[in-house]
Amino acid sequence: MDEVSAPTPWSDPEIAELERQVAAAETALLDDEVDVTTLQVELDNLAIVHHRRLGPLYERLDELDALIAEAIAAHTGDPADIRRAVELRGVVTDMPDLDSLLGALDGATGAAGAEDGTAAEEPMPVPEVHRVSPGAEARKLFRELARRAHPDLVQDPQEKQRRGAFIARVNAAYARGDVTELLSLGTEWATSPEGAIGHDAESRGQWLRSRLAWLTHRRTELATQREQLMEGAMGQLLQLAPQDPDGLLEHLADQLLHDIAEKEKVLGTLVES
Repeated sequence: MDEVSAPTPWSDPEIAELERQVAAAETALLDDEVDVTTLQVELDNLAIVHHRRLGPLYERLDELDALIAEAIAAHTGDPADIRRAVELRGVVTDMPDLDSLLGALDGATGAAGAEDGTAAEEPMPVPEVHRVSPGAEARKLFRELARRAHPDLVQDPQEKQRRGAFIARVNAAYARGDVTELLSLGTEWATSPEGAIGHDAESRGQWLRSRLAWLTHRRTELATQREQLMEGAMGQLLQLAPQDPDGLLEHLADQLLHDIAEKEKVLGTLVES
């Protein structure tokens, strides 16, 4: 009579259910990671494109407000009008160089001076961004690479570090919407060893419970991060047209151009009178 082989540890119904829950939670976590990373990319790109398309228009409006106030003050000589003209001119004069500010934020991790007093490095250039949302192909490739190479899928510290470095490159390519680079990274990636932990029922069950608790906690952290991103200025702007943020910026630009034309008419009338 043939000897009956012992069942594998995860044939236990409780272990099998934990395996199922962990697998589902890992899939959900990766979806969350991709969604939050995509949102961060869109908000960063929106901030850059918003500044580059609308920044000069806002600056022109501020300049026109100052010129109009100065023209009114010159006509009336009223102290209140003079104070307002000075205040509005101060707004224009004190306006920060947002290109330098964005560059400084980009290079913040390496720009701070060392403790020994060495000079800060020059800020990194602001990346060239032509659209807010990465294209559908870039999003598809990014999601696939995240599913295959995300550091949270393994436990070994060295493997986690290797994956983290790789995913950082993937994130950078995704932020640029660089499909060619994402395809190249996909070709480069090789299957990594799984971080299997515990082959007996007791140790496997303990690991699965710990893993499930961590996955749940991490998903909660990502949900909070997403809420915080959406509460920011760019997040609120994105909510006005989540499907077409580039179109929203064009619409805002048209409105600003209309406002500029109206203020230029007012200024022209004041100067001629």
